[in-house]
Order: sequence, then structure tokens, then C-alpha cells
Amino acid sequence: MREIKIGTCVPGVKAVDWLPHMVDQGFETFELTFHMSLEDTNLKKLAEQVKEIIGDRDIPISSIGLYCNPIQYEDHKKALEYVIDSAEYFGASNVNTFAGAYEGRPVEESISKFGEVFRELAKRAADKNLKLGIENCPMGGSYEKATCNIGFNPRAWEMMFHEVPDDNFGLEWEPTHQMVQLIDPVAQLKDWVKKVVHIHGKDATIDYDAIRKYGIYGAKEFVYHRTPGYGDSNWTDIISILQKGGYEGDICIEGYHDPIYRGDWELTSQIHGVEYLKWCRGGSFAPCPWMK
Repeated sequence: MREIKIGTCVPGVKAVDWLPHMVDQGFETFELTFHMSLEDTNLKKLAEQVKEIIGDRDIPISSIGLYCNPIQYEDHKKALEYVIDSAEYFGASNVNTFAGAYEGRPVEESISKFGEVFRELAKRAADKNLKLGIENCPMGGSYEKATCNIGFNPRAWEMMFHEVPDDNFGLEWEPTHQMVQLIDPVAQLKDWVKKVVHIHGKDATIDYDAIRKYGIYGAKEFVYHRTPGYGDSNWTDIISILQKGGYEGDICIEGYHDPIYRGDWELTSQIHGVEYLKWCRGGSFAPCPWMK
């Protein structure tokens, strides 16, 4: 069993400015992320700059994320192909994205196009020895009116993985995006752990008093995204399920969402999160000399 590394997500366009302040804060790995666009980033040049910042520290760039809509927009698909082709410059093992959608349409209407697009992308990733993950974020959409990602609900996953059954293709999973749907994330993970290729370390707090008083249709917010260590999820259970299921990837904290520990407290929150997740993991690996 390989130790699951605990790291964090860093916006790709901020990486050169932010990483010098983050490399000595206890993070064991990083995911570089982009939202909808690479913003003209030269990925080969960025990889060279990032490697210089990290230096001889044992902190890999495990994943590159471009969260976009490759179903509806051809330029998003082309950008995603560029990320897949460039991941090797970082030494990354994963590329992560959204499943895409026909915006404002039911999930089922996007499935055929999803299969066409992601069969090609999954093969492209496999040819580069990469895993390709779909983040499970609703992005404000619903099953009847998706926005840019159909890959947020297990009913969609069943259809998606029927269309694209490749072994290197799976989920970039986190509990938060299931909790906003009032799905039990721990029970779900037991069923889907074999399709998990990457984990985002983000949690949620559900305000059941708000649900009892106002329901779930927007009169009052009832769920809050949280940094791990502040939310409702039992990450000891989550990590145990991952290890039992043979997961050997990492967990990257997806920060910048906590309603309390944000702004000037963002790095404090993330450092707390990484130390909490290391504790849930059991600490750092210590070889057992009498088991040799």
C-alpha cells in the first residue's frame, strides 16, 4: 500500500507568484488548475518555472486541471488536448476536467456527444500514460438543466462510463459536490472507489436547521463548502475506503471556498487542512523493521 500524498490546488496563472510561499508549508504535492481557459499560458514555460521554484524538494506536480466544457465548445476541447499533450513537462500523472454539457439541457441529451469527445480524449491520455478525471461538481446546474458539467451525479456516471469504459478514465471525486445534493458521500465512495482517479480535498457543512425551516429551493443557503477539518465528513473513513479500494493517488485541497477561513486566513486554513488530512491518513509512513 502506497502512502496517499496530501497537497493542494494552485491556480495555474498564479503558480509562479504563489508557489514560493507554499513549497515549505507541508504540502506534499500540487495540482495546477485553470478554469474555462488557459489564459494564453505556455505550459512548457510554466513547467520550467515551477520546477525551478520547487527545486530539489520532493513535491511533485501530480495533476493539471482544466475545468471547461469540451462538449459544447471546440476551443475548450483543443485546449484540453494541449493540456494532455503538455502534462509530461510537469511530470504529472493526471489531467482533470469537467464532462461538459449542452448548457441548459437535460443530462441525457449530452451523453452521445460526451462519448464521442471523451473516447478520443481518454485514448489520447492513455497514450501519454495519464489518467483522465471528471470532477463531480454540478457548477450550479441540475439534472434537467446542466451548465458545463454533466458528471456530478451517479446516474450520469453510469451512462458516462458505459460510453467510455477505459481503465484510465474516472472521477476526480470530493464529498462536497455530493453533499450539496444531500447524497451520503461515504456510502457513495464505497460503491464508486474503483473509478476514482483523483481526490479533491474539500468538505461541506450541512445546515439541517435551515433545511427544516426553509427547504432546499434557495430561500436560504443550507450547505457551505469547507476546508477539510472544518466540515461534516469523516476523512478517516474516506481515506480508509480509498486505501482499501487500492487508490494510490493523492488528495489535493481545493481551497478558496470556506466562508469563514478565507482571505487573510486562506493559507492558515489550508495548512490546517493538510495537517488534518495527514492525521486522518495515520500520519507519515514509518517502516516496520520486524516485518521485513
